[in-house]
Amino acid sequence: MPRPCKRRRVCGAPGCERFGPMDGTPRTEGITMTLDEYECIRLMDLEHLTQEQCAAQMKVARTTVQAIYSSAREKLADCLVRGKELRIAGGNYVLCEARASCCHSHCTGSVGALERKGEQKTMKIGVTYENGQIFQHFGHTEQFKVYDVQDGKVVSSAVVDTNGNGHGALAGFLKEYQVDTLICGGIGAGAQNALAAAGIRLYGGVSGDADAAVDALLKGNLDYNPDVRCDHHGEHHGGECGSHGCGEHTCG
Repeated sequence: MPRPCKRRRVCGAPGCERFGPMDGTPRTEGITMTLDEYECIRLMDLEHLTQEQCAAQMKVARTTVQAIYSSAREKLADCLVRGKELRIAGGNYVLCEARASCCHSHCTGSVGALERKGEQKTMKIGVTYENGQIFQHFGHTEQFKVYDVQDGKVVSSAVVDTNGNGHGALAGFLKEYQVDTLICGGIGAGAQNALAAAGIRLYGGVSGDADAAVDALLKGNLDYNPDVRCDHHGEHHGGECGSHGCGEHTCG
């Protein structure tokens, strides 16, 4: 049985859904670009996100973004060169529930947007933290390292204690520190939803040195897993991690 196609997250529909030649000549032939293709073009060509960042925004794998982007660009070229009408409709997508705050802030405050000439952009990146490394269980992290980023460079950082907060409550904790981007190891679905509702972009499934991960993110080459999850040896915990420690399950 083929694996079902994962729906792509889209911030919103375009303001105009039809484009075409203006010489008045009737044309019946046209090209339809799906909303997920339109979103990929918007994120990569207008907002200057990398493929990795676009994949994280749309909640799909990077290889999927590559295929979507290639298809969208081919359709644009076909319309421009052959004078066809372009329509934007349909596709396998889901509208982002937090698009009023989450997606807009992601696009205007993204790593790619930091490089826009003449603009000064800031970010706050939080990393689950333990002894210089990325702690592998989001819900049980006792510390975050928070990095202040300006124009694509870290200008300051500080380690903060979570004070016993765990799982979904940590999203609110990060929001209080104005964190807009999180790097972590394993994380459950419930915590991911809480982060999305708080407008915090997630880069999960990351391990190793915390400072190095932040540097890789800012350079656009962070190795992360857009489909990260917490796996408890097949046990079901409603998408969340239980009360046991990282040594008793695998975060991935």
